[in-house]
This record gives sequence, C-alpha cells and structure tokens, in this order.
Amino acid sequence: MNLKTLLSQDLKPKGIKLIPVVEEDVGDLETPVSAFLKLKKSGAKFLLESVEQNEKVGRYSFIGLEPKITVRVEKESLILAEEPGLSTRAKLKRSLELPTKGDPLGLLRRILNCIEIESHPGLPTLLGGLVGYISYDFARFFEKIPDLNGKPDLPYALFYLVDRLLVFDHLQRKVKVISLLEKKNHSLQSHSKQEENQAVFQSLKKPLKLNGYHFNSNQRDWQSNFTQADFCQNVLEAKEHIRSGDVYQLVLSQCLSGQLKVDPFQVYRALRMLNPSPYMFYLDFGSLKLIGSSPEVLVKLKEKNALVRPIAGTRPRGKDLTEDQRLTEELTRDEKEKAEHIMLVDLGRNDLGRCCKFGTIKVSELMSVEKYSHVMHLTSQVEGQLNSDQDQFDLFRACFPAGTVTGAPKVKAMELIEKFEREKRGPYAGAVGYFSLSGDMDFCIAIRTIILNREKYLLQAGAGIVYDSIPEREYQESLDKVAALKKAIQIAQEGL
Repeated sequence: MNLKTLLSQDLKPKGIKLIPVVEEDVGDLETPVSAFLKLKKSGAKFLLESVEQNEKVGRYSFIGLEPKITVRVEKESLILAEEPGLSTRAKLKRSLELPTKGDPLGLLRRILNCIEIESHPGLPTLLGGLVGYISYDFARFFEKIPDLNGKPDLPYALFYLVDRLLVFDHLQRKVKVISLLEKKNHSLQSHSKQEENQAVFQSLKKPLKLNGYHFNSNQRDWQSNFTQADFCQNVLEAKEHIRSGDVYQLVLSQCLSGQLKVDPFQVYRALRMLNPSPYMFYLDFGSLKLIGSSPEVLVKLKEKNALVRPIAGTRPRGKDLTEDQRLTEELTRDEKEKAEHIMLVDLGRNDLGRCCKFGTIKVSELMSVEKYSHVMHLTSQVEGQLNSDQDQFDLFRACFPAGTVTGAPKVKAMELIEKFEREKRGPYAGAVGYFSLSGDMDFCIAIRTIILNREKYLLQAGAGIVYDSIPEREYQESLDKVAALKKAIQIAQEGL
C-alpha cells in the first residue's frame, strides 16, 4: 500500500480492502535481533519485543519491513508522507497535510477507518496499522496547559503506517512474513510479494557480519538539565503545593544528555540483555530513534478488554540476595509508597471508567513486586470492558498521559510540571506502541527510554513527590531509574 492508494479513496470509511497473505519458515536458528541486523539495510525500521516477569518471553516479536508511509503530527497539522522516517517538509516528495483542528486522534482514526482488513484466525493482533510514538506533549491537544520550549524539531507524534511485518512466533518456533494486499488486485500483487518475501527468507539464511567497536567511556560524558540543588529545591516547592491542596502527588523529572559514539542498535542489544522488560523497542525514524525497555503498560485493548497496569513505588536492587530481600520487604511495608500507589490505582480505575461499561472495572492484581536489573517496583493491574460505542482512540484519550508520570489530579499536576521543568518532555512519559487495523492497541509508557536525535541522546526519569518526600531521596530515585540506560550506552561503546 502506498500514499497514492490511500489518497485515491479520499480517506473514505472502508474504501481500501486488504487481506493478509502469510509465508512462513522454521525460525529456531534465528533471533529477532539477528534478523533485524540482517534486514536493516533493506528497510527494517522497527523491532518490538517482550519479556514478561519470570523471564517468560512474549509470544510474538515484530519487525517492520519497508513501511512506505509515515504519519506525523505537528502543532497545527497531520502530515502523511511517502518518506522513510523523519524528513523536513522541504524534502517531502509526496505528502498530504491535514489541519488537526485540535483533534489529531480523530485524524488517526480516520486513516485507519478507511482500511478494512479481512480477519485471519491464528495470527497476531498486529497485522498492520500505526506503529510509533506519541509524545507527552500530545496532551496539549486535550488540556489547556502552557507550551514550553525544548526538544526542538520533534513531532508531537510519529508513526509508520505498516502493511508488511516479519513476525517471530516463539510458541510455534516459526518466522512469518505477513503482507497486506489489496483484495481487488490480490492475484496480481501476490506473485511479486512472494518474490520479495523469499528474498527476506534468503537474507535471514546469510551469515551475520558484525563490526567490532571500542570507545573508552569510563569518564562521565553526560550532563543533567538540573543540578541536585535545583532538583531538591523543586521538590520542596512541590511539597508546598501538596500542603496547599493543589495536588496529592506530583512527578518531577530531570533529563540527562550526551553524545552517542556507537551504532544505536548496539545500545538496544546491550539494553535488552541488561534490562529485559515487557516492552522492548527500537524505532528507527532516520535522524530520530527511540530505544527502550519500558516496564509499564499505558493502556492495552484486545477484543474490547481494556487494561492498565500502574507502577508506583521504587527501590534499587540489592547488591546480594539478602539485601535484595530486605529492600523488597522495606518497599512492601512503606506506608508512603503504598498510599502513593493506591492513589494511582484509583486514578487508573477512573481513567477506564470514562470508556468502560459500568460494573466491569476490577483490580485484578494489587501491589505485586516486579524486579528489574537496577530497580524494583510495586505494580497493580486494572481491567474493564470497553463500551460498544467507543474505540481504541477513545480509550487512549481517556488514559493519556498516565497518572504515574504526572501525579494526581492529572490536569493540575501537568500545569505544575510545566512550572518546574524547563523544557518540553517530548517522547519521554508519552507512549510507544501501536493502533492495529483490527481495532486493538497496545502502548507502553515511554520510560526507561533513550531518545536519540541525530547523535545527541536524552535520558529522562522522574520521581513521585508526596507530602513527606525527602528531596535527596527523590533525586536519587530519578537517577536510579536511568541507571540501566547509562549502563547500556557504556557497554555498547566499550564493545559487545
């Protein structure tokens, strides 16, 4: 599918009818990482993976194969373009620009609604759709909050419109190429797609060539946009707003930046080894790349079942099993952490309540401890049944941004974040994931995420401030949360 096909239907509902065509091969000798490296030069643009708790690998991993269309949301417009990744307007060869009129989600809905996909049992929920990110600042379309400077030239949202995927089915030990073809021209397109797909399988069978790299990165080569003294002062001032009743909790973050001196995908390799997480992703938009291992669902929808999974309450990992157990017990007994967590579980219930059927919302898991490479968290899960007259875009709007990265109540917390933080958050604390053509979606919160804008990397993390927060402890918590990211960059630069 190309932009010409999309525009020829004038974005009319169900104007384009697609069917999935699947070719598969045995996948026991290949990994998603090696496959991406082999296909990178021929147009692989993103990799989505998952490792659940207890080291359980998610069933599917996805590689985007040569997406032809990007969907880019700016302040006043949405741009559909036949350009790979992030290009300046002057370089766009063929594009369509639509005014957002304050409702970019409505335009994203319109794009997907013009495509109808034939169902195919036994395939993953993601066969095609919009894969990418939505920045934290996208919330400005919903709420009246001040507009800060910073994070220059980054779109409010950026997606690939995907119609061809390489899918690893880890249960069946198979690798599949799934292509979406126009139903009316299926027989004409099928032969050429078969040739392209066979070329993919042939590429996977070739040996992998890795270039060695070494860079001495022992010195500190990053800087923060806050000194410790400034961050702690912000915490003290935030506590005054809490005492005054403006908010119950406020999440304040700091941003670390530096220059990356290695292939970005090497950083992803290091990060997935160091900090395997439920949401691992590598998004390549040309000059802009997102590399992440997020532990937290923003919102997930599958067959009208909606789910949020708030994380709040943090401790560093122990140096040994004894210390780790002590810190776990300390976390589960900490009344401050538990009160903060319950507040955000209630916020999650309220978010789902805006779109879910009355009486279906339930807390299916409460305050479990999840452990990652450098930190552990308290985690809960809230579920509900989506209303029959609402869809994935309604649900996304109801849940965005997550209360765990703003505080509560959300709108006032976001106003105060603009007061204390010195620049736009950009992709940090936004969302990474997909809106599927099936009507399902799956987004994580863009935390534990490296934002690479050309050669400059950004690492950002925050801490939840409440009435009895200790400023120095909150400052350290924000650094603990980016420790795995800094370590991954160091490992990649010293050579994998």
